[in-house]
Amino acid sequence: MSAEGGTKAIVAALAANLGIAASKAVAFAFTGSSSMLAESIHSVADSGNQGLLLLGRKRSERDRTPEHPFGYGRERYFYAFVVAVVLFTVGSAFSLYEGYHKISHPEDVKAPAWAFGVLIIAIILEAFSFRTAIKESNQVRGGQSWWSFIRRAKAPELPVVLLEDLAALVGLFLALFGVTMAVVTEDGVWDGVGTVAIGVLLGAVATILAIETKSLLIGEGVDPDTERQIVAALESVEEVARLIHIRTEYLGPDALLIAAKIAVHHDDTAAEVARGIDAAEAKIRAQFPVAKLIYLEPALDEASRTGVPDAEAAPEAPASS
Repeated sequence: MSAEGGTKAIVAALAANLGIAASKAVAFAFTGSSSMLAESIHSVADSGNQGLLLLGRKRSERDRTPEHPFGYGRERYFYAFVVAVVLFTVGSAFSLYEGYHKISHPEDVKAPAWAFGVLIIAIILEAFSFRTAIKESNQVRGGQSWWSFIRRAKAPELPVVLLEDLAALVGLFLALFGVTMAVVTEDGVWDGVGTVAIGVLLGAVATILAIETKSLLIGEGVDPDTERQIVAALESVEEVARLIHIRTEYLGPDALLIAAKIAVHHDDTAAEVARGIDAAEAKIRAQFPVAKLIYLEPALDEASRTGVPDAEAAPEAPASS
């Protein structure tokens, strides 16, 4: 349940993309390659995206207000969603348009040495950025697979940077393929083909990011295994007879809301119930420091006293997706 954001990975990606964008723009000026232009626009969009991620982290740290009593933690999700939109509209749409134009009106690649040199340098820089993102992610993903980490991470920055860097690396190789084929065959159509492939790649990555960040924006709860651990912590308290029902939701990567209705023994005094609630909250926070807000509603354990089940019982934990 770690909510590390990976600032180091964001800064490394930002520095790499700024340098790569400038070098690609110079290469495009000398070569006229649409693949180089698409990759230059891609790097500019990526640089803006890293800026948005840093802005989202900063704004999410603001104190809560009467208008936003649960704070601004979800700003990180909002800016991550904006990144997905920018990647699709600026990166993918532009690349697809430019590739179509090149295929329809092919042109020879001029001064290909510039394109090859810049692409090789860009691959080295992007590989460094990707390596940094992988190292940062390995510190928090535990034993999860990469796909599971991207799907389940509550801090959006690392999955965004990982997918962006991966798309950038693959895009660079696609650009290298397009330029190489255009030079070897002396047919500029291949340059357009490489550009279209870059556009499709960016569109696919943007779609994945949009789906995942939309889910976080709407509100996600804990995974089934974590919910079982929270329930176990609650029911281990002597004053808690059992759990009736529970709801969880992330208010941001660093803030989990837990609301639960618990059954208490019918002969407990108010002081004993209050003591049990305090003990249950302490146990949960000790095990899950990210649980910033815990609301526990006590109710008499009617089922154990009368044999009649509660009107609202705890639902079975959903299967892990």
